[in-house]
Amino acid sequence: MIEQSAGGRRHPAATALPLVGRQVRLEPLTERHAADLWRAFADADPSLWDYLGYGPFADEGDLRAWIAGATRTTDPFLFACIDAVTGRALGWAAILRVVPEHGVAEIGHLAYSPAMQRTPMSTEVAYLLLSAIFSAGYRRAEWKCDAANARSRRAATRLGFTEEGTFRQHMIVKGRNRDTCWFSLLDSEWPAARAALEAWLAPENVSATGVQVRSLDQIRAAGTGGSPIGPGR
Repeated sequence: MIEQSAGGRRHPAATALPLVGRQVRLEPLTERHAADLWRAFADADPSLWDYLGYGPFADEGDLRAWIAGATRTTDPFLFACIDAVTGRALGWAAILRVVPEHGVAEIGHLAYSPAMQRTPMSTEVAYLLLSAIFSAGYRRAEWKCDAANARSRRAATRLGFTEEGTFRQHMIVKGRNRDTCWFSLLDSEWPAARAALEAWLAPENVSATGVQVRSLDQIRAAGTGGSPIGPGR
């Protein structure tokens, strides 16, 4: 159970669940998602797991056991990423390292199957998680990744995070040293980042072939925003 903290801020995941967008729905990850996830990741490039502290999984039972263990805590609070069209789980993500008294929370544990990678769904997952964090009154959202993970570093800056530096020899992951890059997005920066994300995700920014017309960089350069993306919003 997620409880309100003494600091007065709720855990961001205590907002109304599920978190719903146009492309994807985020709901608490449970073992019932294991079969979908096992199928979704069956053909994934093994390098997908290089920078995560777990995986690859030997079989569906192995994945199910990991989910059972990982969801015994609310920090990290893991979400299944559900395709809004098919209703199938295609990945997972988390809000973690939540410090209500300081108004800080991180998004991470981003594991996207091939069907999610490089699609609007992956961007919308980050949008929904960040919206939950800032809607709960938090002051700072964080993104951390292995310094060698160039894709994750690019993703953070694309979403509007600012790189703050590198913690050298920060961790040992799967027997290897990890230098960790830290990124942040502040509540004062969120309105502009949110407007750009909403404009990028908006239906009018999607071509007849299903590809976004303007990039996030182009949207930011033009200084244009969009409208909220949730149903009925």
